[in-house]
Amino acid sequence: MVHIIALIVIAVAIVFLVLNYHSLKKLGEGDPKMVNIAKIIRDGANTFMWAEYKTIFVVVLVIAIIFALFVEKSSGITFILGACMSSAACLLGMKSATYANVRTTNQARNTRSIGDTVKVALMGGSISGLSVQAFGLLGLVLIAVFTGGINADITGTGFIPLLHTNPTIMRLTTYSLGCSLVAMFNRVAGGNYTKAADISADIVAKVRHSMPEDDSRMPNTIADFIGDNVNDIAGNCSDLLESFVATIVASILIAVSIFDKNQVLLKATIAYPIILASGGLFGCIVGLFYVLKHKPGKDPSKELNLATYISAAVVLLVGGASAFFVFRDMELHEDFILGWASPWVSSILGIISGVAIGKITELYTSTKYKSVKSIANISVEGEAFVVTKGDAVGSKSCLLPILVIGVSLFVAGKLCGAYGIAIAALGMLSFVATTVSIDAFGPIADNAGGIAESCRLGPDIRAITDRLDAVGNTTAAIGKGFAIGSAAFATVSLIFAYVRSYSSAVEPVLNIASFTVVAGCVIGGALVEFFSALLTDNTIESAHLMADEGDRQLSIPGVLEGTREPDYNKCIKMATEQALKKMLIPSVLALLIPVIGGILFGPQFVGGILIGATVVAIPRAIFMGNSGGAFDNAKKLVESGFLKGHVKGSPAHKATVVGDTVGDTRKDVVGVALDIFIKTMSTVANTLAPLFASFHIF
Repeated sequence: MVHIIALIVIAVAIVFLVLNYHSLKKLGEGDPKMVNIAKIIRDGANTFMWAEYKTIFVVVLVIAIIFALFVEKSSGITFILGACMSSAACLLGMKSATYANVRTTNQARNTRSIGDTVKVALMGGSISGLSVQAFGLLGLVLIAVFTGGINADITGTGFIPLLHTNPTIMRLTTYSLGCSLVAMFNRVAGGNYTKAADISADIVAKVRHSMPEDDSRMPNTIADFIGDNVNDIAGNCSDLLESFVATIVASILIAVSIFDKNQVLLKATIAYPIILASGGLFGCIVGLFYVLKHKPGKDPSKELNLATYISAAVVLLVGGASAFFVFRDMELHEDFILGWASPWVSSILGIISGVAIGKITELYTSTKYKSVKSIANISVEGEAFVVTKGDAVGSKSCLLPILVIGVSLFVAGKLCGAYGIAIAALGMLSFVATTVSIDAFGPIADNAGGIAESCRLGPDIRAITDRLDAVGNTTAAIGKGFAIGSAAFATVSLIFAYVRSYSSAVEPVLNIASFTVVAGCVIGGALVEFFSALLTDNTIESAHLMADEGDRQLSIPGVLEGTREPDYNKCIKMATEQALKKMLIPSVLALLIPVIGGILFGPQFVGGILIGATVVAIPRAIFMGNSGGAFDNAKKLVESGFLKGHVKGSPAHKATVVGDTVGDTRKDVVGVALDIFIKTMSTVANTLAPLFASFHIF
């Protein structure tokens, strides 16, 4: 019955996103120049994604064969299923965004209404959001339906019987791992692509030639537009889909390990995450439908917040009602301090945490508040002051979100044990469709503004797109904070599940006083720093090459004068080649670290790696995301005339451009990849825990 309800909600979500997609396509694209630029962006994004997926296909196929041969026969298929569901969501989301960008610009051009323009951008974003939650949940339901549910008492092997595992558990973990792998590749490659293009465009256009930000004479500009779609849309879709799936899988794994002696409770604790996720998807449909269909307002932030509040309210109602009916008449575990309400209250903690982290992120990254204004004010003193002040803002911004995460984890654990922590994580992600929809609004609005400037549309149109872009910067920063917060919850849940998966103790413990665990912790923390440096180096190297190419093209007679079109395709091709060339090593690193550590030193060492990496990565990612967002909006604040006498092209503006350039790699490459790094390692560890427990060299 639970699976039938889930499939019905998924079907409604897919119908809704298809209708939105067709409604979006019916809207006009504007004049021939707008149509041409939109086509270049769309074709470039498609070319990049298909080139990337040639590599992903090979890696997925090789890993799937290894799983089927040595781990569990059907686990290779479920691994491929996870990769396919993640890929479908990010490709559909990216494609819809490349249609929505120019239509958003054209809506502003035709209506001069900010409310009507917001709806077009949000309609494009809703396709991303709904596909993330619908496809992620669909894969899990299909596994449950076709394998007959979860059985805690069976074992199976691969075609070459080297390892005995639980087949149903292995199907879930490999499905989650398939999602993780695609997310890692998309974030690493997409981040390199977009920020190499963005940084090179900023440096060549603004700093060296004092040109407008999105001037079409600048060949790197179009590659930057494309990057917004392949990273901020496709990468974010696969990132949050992976978090959503991982939290459901973690809650099921914990339920199996804790409640296996009580079959009635076991079935209930396995069903509840599916019900909560389905209720969340239904809430997102209601929230997005209402905002898209009601009369538009004049404040974009209020429109977007309304969708979130409606979605969260529906989740609260569905979560409470389902917990009452699922748990009320059964013998509950001692961990359920509040009886049937324990899982529901845990989910509420996650929801509150998600909203709180979003608000805190806005406090440090929005142009409305003093943190960003302080960076803009100090820009008159030069680049060093801007970077130093931005670093301070980023560091300050870590404390409150981590306090929220820590307190919520503690309370959820007290109320409902390890299962409560997993449900809290799922509560935060239960309305992920709305979260991703609003997050996708940002890059769509950014592209819309870029198209408006490239096509030299009037200042009144640009004023609308600039306002949406500023709101979009904040929603993107909030989305990154949400992704990091949800990753923290998901990773902690996965660590609990990991420890229980290899330990036969009644109350399994990862001994933090053990030298093996401490060694793993120290190394795990260092690996986060190494991973961050690797991504930064790769991006800066690519940006340097692209900046030189941009300079070369601007020196060609006629390009700077606007009488000759630059060679956009050369820059697009260069960005693609560099991103694909540099994505493999960082992506595979997350897969190999737990494997090598587990085979050499055993499961306790891997547990230490997971804890150390998580403790270092979470504040690091928050710092990266928020400092980068603050730098970006400080630049936009100066460009809007916030500082009297300091306009575009002034020394103060150039100082904020430098800050934005520093922040670009932080927020869109390193920060967003760190959460996938720790989740991927945790998922690999859960998948191979039986191997580490049965065989290790030392």
